[in-house]
Amino acid sequence: MFARAWPIALAVFSDVVYQIASKSTPSDVNVFASLTLTYLIGAAVSLLVFFFSSGGETLFSALKNADWTALLLGLAIVGLEGGSIFMYKAGWAVNSGYVVKAIIIAVALVFVGGLIYREPVTPSKIAGIALCMAGLYFINR
Repeated sequence: MFARAWPIALAVFSDVVYQIASKSTPSDVNVFASLTLTYLIGAAVSLLVFFFSSGGETLFSALKNADWTALLLGLAIVGLEGGSIFMYKAGWAVNSGYVVKAIIIAVALVFVGGLIYREPVTPSKIAGIALCMAGLYFINR
């Protein structure tokens, strides 16, 4: 159970901290300058964790296994983080902006999972989408 629970706990904790930091980013800061610093810190932490978890493998030998997904993830992260900061700068509240974004992402991923990964789109998932749409209605009232 712990093997399945700790990644979710880490992601949830990190996302809450992430939303707080995004919402608290000063309005007069250049978003992309701030993200540059963010990525430098993230790169340093990633490198440090790599060295503690690599089992002696060199960074360059590990990078040989990287493919197009690293590039796509890098591009997606800039859009995700920039979009989140701009979302809050546009006036979204932290208790509704993130929820709206997460619901739309969840609905989109049901279809992505079905179309790209052949995951079943079951009646219960369709019902979940309907509940999400109802949630969007109530959150934005």
